[in-house]
Amino acid sequence: MGSGVIVTVTPNVALDVTYDVEQLVPHTSHRVESVRAVAGGKGINVASVLASRGHDVIAAGLAGGITGALVRDDLDARGIRHQLVDTGSETRRTVTVVCRADGDATAFNEPGPASTARELDALLAAVRRLLADEHGDGVGVLVGSGSVPVGFPVDGYSALVAAGSAAGWRTVVDASGQPLLGALPAGPDLVKPNRHELAGATGVADPREGAKLLQHKGARNVLVSLGADGMLLVTEEGEVLSAALGSSIPGNPTGAGDAAVAAAASGLAAGRDWESVLVEAVAWSAAAVLQPVAGAVEESDVARLRDEVTVWRD
Repeated sequence: MGSGVIVTVTPNVALDVTYDVEQLVPHTSHRVESVRAVAGGKGINVASVLASRGHDVIAAGLAGGITGALVRDDLDARGIRHQLVDTGSETRRTVTVVCRADGDATAFNEPGPASTARELDALLAAVRRLLADEHGDGVGVLVGSGSVPVGFPVDGYSALVAAGSAAGWRTVVDASGQPLLGALPAGPDLVKPNRHELAGATGVADPREGAKLLQHKGARNVLVSLGADGMLLVTEEGEVLSAALGSSIPGNPTGAGDAAVAAAASGLAAGRDWESVLVEAVAWSAAAVLQPVAGAVEESDVARLRDEVTVWRD
């Protein structure tokens, strides 16, 4: 089976700025060793990872102002197809400070501008056009990912999921809090919270029980990032699968979750079984930690780490 087109939707697009410093010390000045600025926001990062692996992917979202123009320029420069709806507000920036001494990262995420109902309607209309017009050799996958701007409706992700399902596409949501819960009534094929997001959304500390609660609310399958402990997958058939590497990977974890979503979307587009999807999600996520910025993985890292993944059934 071939791989279908993947459309990622980022309601809160950003320009991701990364500073490299020797060490981050509070209450002092720092000499920045290098600066990188790339198009970001979780869905953009997912699209970037997929594009780097040769997938047919389109990044949709909201972008405006000078910063929005920089986002578009970066996507064009990297050859990533995009459908960004223009807004009347300046796109947000995020700043991540990476310490060379220990590889740790500290992020500062701007909330982003408020979006109008007209802009959000235009985004949904643009996505529906993509769903109708884009065809691949396999199943299309629609990914809604990341934080949402002020003004984004409670059922915003639910509307995206419903549009995807109506068009015959598989749907993935990576969100937290109310945006995650708001997506569930539409029955997304997969949701991917991390451990802390899952506990915050459900009030349940046990990831297995939290995942089952999300399923009770409408999610079909739930993939939970557990940090250094790997990942947990609870399927709609009732299977509970866990996977992890034999050792932790030092580096920049900023884009690890986005790489996992990219792997899951890739697996759904290619019609892979859930165990294969889980293995790839762990391998891509770990490979992303080795990169200096979010939105990238190296094939050689993925291949090496894939062989180190252990899967077990609970």
